[in-house]
Amino acid sequence: MIEFHKVRWKNFLSTGNVFTDVDLQEYSTTLITGQNGAGKSTILDALCFGLYGKPFRKVKKNQLINSVNNGSTIVEVEFSINGKRYKLVRGIKPGILEIYQDGNLKDQTANVRDAQEDIEKNILRMNMKSFTQMVILGSSSFIPFMQLSTHVRREVIEDLLDIGVFSTMSTLLKDKSSKNKQDLAMNEKDIHGLDSMIDMQKEQSKFDQERRKAEIERCVTRIGEIDNDIGEIDKQIEDINKHIDELYEKISDESKVHQKTDRILKLETDLDKKKKNSLKIIEFYNNNDNCPTCTQLISDEIKQEKIAERNDIIAELDVGVLKLTEEIEKINLRTAEIKKIRNEIQDTETDLAKSKQTKIADERERSLLASKIKDLNNEEFTHTADKLLELNDEKEERLAEKVALLDQKQLLEVATLILKDSGIKAKIIKQYVPIINQLVNKYLAAMDFFVKFELDENFNEKILSRHRDDFSYDSFSEGEKMRIDLSLLFTWRTIAKMKNSASTNLLILDEVFDASLDANGCDEFLKILEKLESSNVFVISHKGDIMQDKFSNHIRFEKHKNFSRIAA
Repeated sequence: MIEFHKVRWKNFLSTGNVFTDVDLQEYSTTLITGQNGAGKSTILDALCFGLYGKPFRKVKKNQLINSVNNGSTIVEVEFSINGKRYKLVRGIKPGILEIYQDGNLKDQTANVRDAQEDIEKNILRMNMKSFTQMVILGSSSFIPFMQLSTHVRREVIEDLLDIGVFSTMSTLLKDKSSKNKQDLAMNEKDIHGLDSMIDMQKEQSKFDQERRKAEIERCVTRIGEIDNDIGEIDKQIEDINKHIDELYEKISDESKVHQKTDRILKLETDLDKKKKNSLKIIEFYNNNDNCPTCTQLISDEIKQEKIAERNDIIAELDVGVLKLTEEIEKINLRTAEIKKIRNEIQDTETDLAKSKQTKIADERERSLLASKIKDLNNEEFTHTADKLLELNDEKEERLAEKVALLDQKQLLEVATLILKDSGIKAKIIKQYVPIINQLVNKYLAAMDFFVKFELDENFNEKILSRHRDDFSYDSFSEGEKMRIDLSLLFTWRTIAKMKNSASTNLLILDEVFDASLDANGCDEFLKILEKLESSNVFVISHKGDIMQDKFSNHIRFEKHKNFSRIAA
C-alpha cells in the first residue's frame, strides 16, 4: 500500500517563494476551497508533477514556473511503501530529481528518464494513467475510465490487478524469440557452411592424396637421377684424384730443381765476385807503380806477372760462368715444365672442388627429397585428417546447439501463447470481471442510480436500465455519467486494496460536487466517503459555505499580492 504523507511546493504556478505544505494523512476528509484562480487545484498538479514529472492539467512544463520569480521551482512529495519512507524532490530552473529512501539520497548517476522509470516500475509500481484513475477524479483534464480507449483501459486494469508484469514478460519474450530466431538462422548458416567446408576438405583430401602420390613419385624419380649423378661424380672425382697424383709424380723433382737453382745462382754470384776482384787487381797494377802498403816501387815484371795470373783466373771464371749459364738454361726449362704442370694441377683441383660441391648439392637435394617424402607420407595426411575431424566435431556441436535452440523455440512459443492477452492475463481478468461488475453496481445503487453495469473481458461496457435496455455510457446525462465514474473510482480502490497492488490512502476529488451531481447524489456520495477505511479524502469545491461542516478539515486558498497561499 502507498501511504502518502505530505506534499509541498514553492514557485510553482501562482505560488511564491515560500513553501505551501499540505499534510495528506492527518485528517480523514479535507475540504479545499477558494475563489477561482486562488490555487486550490494546484495540489493536483504539484502531486502529479512531483511523482511523474508532468502536471495533472494540460500545462506546459515551462508554464509551471512562477512567472514573477522565474525559477527555483520545487515540489516535494513524501510517502511510504511497505515500511520504507520515500521523498521525491523535483525542481525546475535548476532541473532537479532527487530520490530519498529512509532519509538517504539514492544514487544519482542515472539520467532523468531512467530515474523516472525506476520510480514508476520499482517504487510506485503504478504509471500516471493508473494513478489518476485511482487517486484523482478531476473536472478539467481528467479522462474517465469509460472514455479511455480499450487499450488504455487494459493498461489501467493490468496495473490494478498487478499483472502488468506479464506484459513486461511478453515484451522480453519477444526479444528472446527474436534472438532465438536469429540464433537459429545463424546456426543453420553455420551448419550449411560447415557442410560446405567438410565437402571441400574431402575434395581437398582427395586432391592432396593424388597430388601427394604424384609428388612422391616425382621425388623418388629425382632421387634415382641424383643417385646416378652422384655415382658419375664419384667416378669423376676418382679419375681427377688419379690424374692429380700422376701430375704430382711428374714434378716429384721440383724441390731438387729449386735447390739446384739456388746453388747455381749462388755459385754464379761467387764467380762474378771473383772476376770483379781480379779485374780490380789488374786495374790496380795498371794504374799504380808503388805498393800502397810499403810504398816500394813495383817493377814491371811483377806487374806483368800479377796481371797474367789474374787474367788466367778470369779466363777460368769465364769458362765456369759459361758452364753455369748452360746449366741455368736447363734448369729454367725444367722450371717452366714444372710451372706448367703446377697450373694443370691447380685447374684439375678446381674441377675436383666443383665436382665435390656438385656432389654436396646433390646429396643435400636428395636429403630434402627424402624428408619431403616422409612429410608427404605422414604429416600432411595427419593435418588433413585432423582438420576434417575438427570440422565434424564442430558440426556436431552446432547440431546439438540446434536441438537446444529448437527446444527453446518450442518453450518460447508456449510461453508466448500463455502471455498473450488471451492467455494467463485473460484468465486472471476473467476471475475479477464479476467482482468488478458487482462492486460497480453496488456503488451505483448506493448513489441511487439503479442500472445494471457490466464490463466484459475486453473491457467493453454494457449498461441496462430499468426501462431502457442496452445503453452506452454516452447515452446518459452528465450527472449519471459522474455516478458511473465515481462508482468505477471506488471500485478500483477496493480492488487495489484487495490485491494490495496500487492501494493508497489518498483520494482527491476536484469539483465533483460543483459539476453534475444533484443534491441527492452529493448526499449519497458523502455517505460513501464516510465509510471509506484508511483513506484520506480531499475534495476541491466552490461550495465551502454549505459543505464545510461535513468535513473534518478545511483548507482555504487565497491570493495575496498576486501569490497563492493557504489562508490563515
